[in-house]
Amino acid sequence: QVQLVESGGGSVQAGDSLRLSCVVSGRTNSVYTVGWFRRAPGKDREFVAAIVRIGGDTRYADSVKDRFTVSRDNPKNTVYLQMNSLKPEDTAVYFCAQTNRGLVTASAFYYSWGQGTQVTVSS
Repeated sequence: QVQLVESGGGSVQAGDSLRLSCVVSGRTNSVYTVGWFRRAPGKDREFVAAIVRIGGDTRYADSVKDRFTVSRDNPKNTVYLQMNSLKPEDTAVYFCAQTNRGLVTASAFYYSWGQGTQVTVSS
């Protein structure tokens, strides 16, 4: 069994940066891809970024490309989401989850969801 726990959220001003962490525990060697999603108030959960644990291939949503960077530190069993140039529309609860299907964007293919971490960006 695998557990994922997010941290690093907070309240920042537009233009600031934050780094989210997703710590993976349990059968970590079984994890193929870790994805980041977010859910803004009144909106559906949306794909943000994903990374393949072995190899490091990545994929991003168009809305965050060139601002966000996903990375992993396998010895620490941690996946990061570096968020730069934050905008008010990035305000959401951010979640990480795993999938065995590669760099897919549909949340239905992900499981072992964390509890989420709140990111609030004010203008």
